[in-house]
Amino acid sequence: MSKLAPSAALILSLIAAGCSGASARKSVIYQPGDNAILDQLTYKVIGTQMLTRLGDGPNQRIPQNRFYVVRISVANAGSEEANLPALTLVDDSGKTYEELTDGSGVNQWLGVIRRVPANQTASGSVVFDAPASHYRLKLTDDTDNGDAYVDLPLSFAHEQASQSVGETPGTPIPEVAAPAPPKK
Repeated sequence: MSKLAPSAALILSLIAAGCSGASARKSVIYQPGDNAILDQLTYKVIGTQMLTRLGDGPNQRIPQNRFYVVRISVANAGSEEANLPALTLVDDSGKTYEELTDGSGVNQWLGVIRRVPANQTASGSVVFDAPASHYRLKLTDDTDNGDAYVDLPLSFAHEQASQSVGETPGTPIPEVAAPAPPKK
């Protein structure tokens, strides 16, 4: 019976070690237009747009891939001013694209250092340089217990429609037409 005691102790210590290890991060994915509530902040993606350039004339900016502009609204329900962390685009393979620190040519750019006063809402645009693809906008950073994302489906038609309203200057990506059926 004494031979079983060390084995039992080993098994119990392994179980305890497994339980005491860091728990897996939880992920929540919201849809565009939904309220993504994280602590005292509530994020809402108002719209997205892909552009081949920002601005006109000598100050025109050309991206390596595409300018991916995300218009967001963030409400602070807290009793103190809140800092907004940087946002990240994550593609389906897990590759990330960080926000650009230069918002030249972006209407209502939120800036790099963002603060939302208590019981107030801030809205504006953030910009990324990323290929045309399906993305998730990561709203949390590595210091949080879980990850929150907003799904950003790839839709060329939607981005063209928002351009015609004049939300953000630039050249939208042309809509890709379906190929014509073969003639018989």
